[in-house]
Amino acid sequence: MADLVIVSGPPGAGKSSVARQLARTRTPGVHLHTDDFWHMIVSGLIPPYEPAAAEQNETVVGVAASAAVGYAAGGIDTVVDGIVGPWMLHHYRDRVGGTAITLHYVVLRPLRSVALARATTRTGPDDLVDPGPILHMWDELSDLGELERHVLDTSDDDLATTVERVGAAVASGEHVLR
Repeated sequence: MADLVIVSGPPGAGKSSVARQLARTRTPGVHLHTDDFWHMIVSGLIPPYEPAAAEQNETVVGVAASAAVGYAAGGIDTVVDGIVGPWMLHHYRDRVGGTAITLHYVVLRPLRSVALARATTRTGPDDLVDPGPILHMWDELSDLGELERHVLDTSDDDLATTVERVGAAVASGEHVLR
């Protein structure tokens, strides 16, 4: 049986760094960076935070979920990072259903001001640094209702601490999606 761990959160939460490190602690382990799935659209990409991107986003998340489940079905622990809100979890739940894969959902949610500060100081060529979309995505993840128990406030954590906390949450089964 393999684990499929979704590490979600707003821009600046540290999803990619945490997922990459967590995947390295698994044997075998794979890290799927969902931004790569958007970058595969080489013509006509609609920025995923735009309302007009809804259909495109459903497709991309579905493809990413299929890849993740494919790895996990092969016995490889899979750690996915991306802005995966509750409205997109059906892609993973539907594909995991009826398998021996354990689906975990962990949302890293530092304080709004912390996420904004972290996100706007990034320097990569594809990094989103525009405060408007960053804050909008944080707001979308600010109240997860029944899934609020899947949230970790990482405002004061360094990378090693967050990786340790996520690893412990996965090991304990605290963040399994049922």
